[in-house]
Amino acid sequence: MTATNIGQRPTTRRSLVQTAALAIGAVFLLVGILGFVPGITTNAGEIGFAGHHSGAMLLGIFQVSVLHNAVHLLFGAAGILMSRTAGAAKQYLVWGGVVYLVLWVYGLVIGHDSPANFVPLNAADNWLHLALGAAMLGLGLVVGRKRA
Repeated sequence: MTATNIGQRPTTRRSLVQTAALAIGAVFLLVGILGFVPGITTNAGEIGFAGHHSGAMLLGIFQVSVLHNAVHLLFGAAGILMSRTAGAAKQYLVWGGVVYLVLWVYGLVIGHDSPANFVPLNAADNWLHLALGAAMLGLGLVVGRKRA
């Protein structure tokens, strides 16, 4: 923290990596909340706790469950908390990106009607996970670099 003039409140400056982690965390938190909102989530009354039998679809596209939404809420809270320092923000983006890329591969390998699809995942989720994983990993590695 720095104070520019005597008597002024201290200001904090976020690095770009911290801002990215904060923004992504906030989006995940919002998505986790919206996954429970009827209208934004179609068939919200058919939401299951876990598994591929959940009939709820966020934005009518992405299959969600209580577990899926809870993971988004926790992942969002982690991003917001880890955005407090540049090092933690970088770790959130890099390792979060790796997790989403692994989740993308998992979604491609398992059958959508398989009991192993406990999250649940559909084709739209799979491609979103690829984009999220690549974007988060890229942000963490590019904007998370320290200046010489």
